[in-house]
Amino acid sequence: MNKFEYISDVAFTPAVKTIQERKGSRHAYARMEQNGSWESIITPELENYIAVQASFYMATVNADGQPYIQHRGGPAGFLKVLDAHTLAFADFSGNKQFISQGNLSENPKVHLFLMDYANRQRIKIWGEAKVIEDDVALLQKLMPQGYAAKPEQIIVIKLIAWDANCPQHIPVRFDGAKVKNALDEKDARIRALETEIASLRQK
Repeated sequence: MNKFEYISDVAFTPAVKTIQERKGSRHAYARMEQNGSWESIITPELENYIAVQASFYMATVNADGQPYIQHRGGPAGFLKVLDAHTLAFADFSGNKQFISQGNLSENPKVHLFLMDYANRQRIKIWGEAKVIEDDVALLQKLMPQGYAAKPEQIIVIKLIAWDANCPQHIPVRFDGAKVKNALDEKDARIRALETEIASLRQK
């Protein structure tokens, strides 16, 4: 699948490199390329990162080059690693516009953007995707246990490259459920301490 001199060439096209040269960053990225460029397999570190993500953004492009970005969410880990080169997820039923599916039928190229706002980290994934509508066994494997959403189909992504961005300009945001759990634990600790203090005062 990969036809690039360097894996990062999936994004660093000749036009991009020309601009990098003009704006002074080409030397640094050329050194990065020569030292190994980006990753082209799903490493254990990436798999661990994916396993705790509850959402991501997916970009597709139609035959005319018109881009479309769609948010996909579910229980943490609903985007699953099938092997070192393959990701997949159960695509839950939504508003039935099917823009992403239509785009993928014309152009398989796909890009995923996974944001970890709490830790100010982002992962970019380039790949090629296909829609599968008739694999019951794979759907059962991908469908999160106990999740009430209705699966519409499966999207399987063959990874081409991935890269981690720096945390610059990423706002810190926390998951509501995690914040509630932390506050509940704090409140429980306060109640326990208040009970302990009251008991000590009675002695």
